[in-house]
Amino acid sequence: MAKTGKDYIVFPLDFSSVKEAEDYVRILDGKVGMFKIGLELFIDQGPSVIQRIRQLSRAGIFLDLKLHDISATVERAMKRVAALGADLITVHASSSQNMLEKAVMGAGGKTGVLAVTLLTDNDAEAVQAQGFKTEFVKDPRLLILHRARMAHDAGCAGVVCSGREVKEIKERFGRAFLAVTPGIRPSWSVPENDDQKRVTTPAQAVALGSDLIVIGRPLRDAADPAGAALRVIREIEDALSRAS
Repeated sequence: MAKTGKDYIVFPLDFSSVKEAEDYVRILDGKVGMFKIGLELFIDQGPSVIQRIRQLSRAGIFLDLKLHDISATVERAMKRVAALGADLITVHASSSQNMLEKAVMGAGGKTGVLAVTLLTDNDAEAVQAQGFKTEFVKDPRLLILHRARMAHDAGCAGVVCSGREVKEIKERFGRAFLAVTPGIRPSWSVPENDDQKRVTTPAQAVALGSDLIVIGRPLRDAADPAGAALRVIREIEDALSRAS
């Protein structure tokens, strides 16, 4: 079945209360492809939150825990994640190739493993502070591509990266290797002093090859979140029609 505009959209449930999260699931049900559960909500509610969202929506579940530990521990944790029924889960690509491989083994083909290449608030200065090679400090994109190679070779389903790297990642690792893009801002929602430095519009991200785009504030803060989601869907579908 061909993807529709809504299938590209991931809405992050970044709320301090489960009631607010559930309210947004109800509002956006049928208008987004996935709901993303991050650390805050998962720690507050535990694994049961996955089932609660499943009861409210048929959308996919993206568990954004960014696992990073010794390989054996991550493998065991992944077995529990797979049993919970999450569709996707994140791990840090900044660990070893072995950890990524063990994460995939633990998931057992039931849950797609996404490797986070570089956190969105990390820039060249942060890369330098972590002691990386000069070539990576001068061009963090090279570090992102290096980590994407590790993830691909380990059997991960894909990576989380900015829109800037999507095109090259797709060219190097193929269309089946997922590229999930955060920092998405519809053209009609970008404020003058946006704190996101690596912003991409939905149309740009999809045109570059992003498989999933994470859109939070533009939907969450809209007077009509469902209406805002429909505007994003139209923007994506316009981009798809132009590309076909």
